[in-house]
Amino acid sequence: MTLQELTDLAVDGRIHELELLSLEGGLYVLRARRGSGLYTLLDESGKTLPVRSTTHLRELLRFVPRLPCVLVQQVVHDEMCGLREGVVEPLRLPLFLDEPW
Repeated sequence: MTLQELTDLAVDGRIHELELLSLEGGLYVLRARRGSGLYTLLDESGKTLPVRSTTHLRELLRFVPRLPCVLVQQVVHDEMCGLREGVVEPLRLPLFLDEPW
């Protein structure tokens, strides 16, 4: 999904939520939840568009209608130590894009 497609779908009310997926190395990937699927934000050449920071995300989405957004981060301690049994869900924190900090 390109930024223009995201904007068009958001205007039509067809995007339910945005997820900013935190990756190793200080990079992020933006995904849009539409229906039961997640769609990654792509650049014009079809490659995943890396997001450098929440400030960069705010700049990218300045023309997109306000949507709920969450920061998704894996719980690294649990992955390294392996103390808990069962499925370890990622940490999901609300991210308010209209606030600078």
